[in-house]
Amino acid sequence: MKLAYFAWVRERIGVSDEEVELPAGIVTVADLLTWLKGRGETYAAALQSPEFIRVAIDQEHADHSEPVAGAREIALFPPMTGG
Repeated sequence: MKLAYFAWVRERIGVSDEEVELPAGIVTVADLLTWLKGRGETYAAALQSPEFIRVAIDQEHADHSEPVAGAREIALFPPMTGG
């Protein structure tokens, strides 16, 4: 599965995208965010407040309760701001 990172999430993690094999037990977006936080300091810094991270599964906005099974791409990005 491809994970894509945008804006300051990308800057803190240090890569724009990566291919990952999710471990068993990763069922929802929330599970994915928790797993990613445990992958190292850069991920922990980017995802320190996962409730603020916006997610798209295959280019469709998704809630953190959405299942990730079958997804080809999951994108993570910070909240949208106006200006």
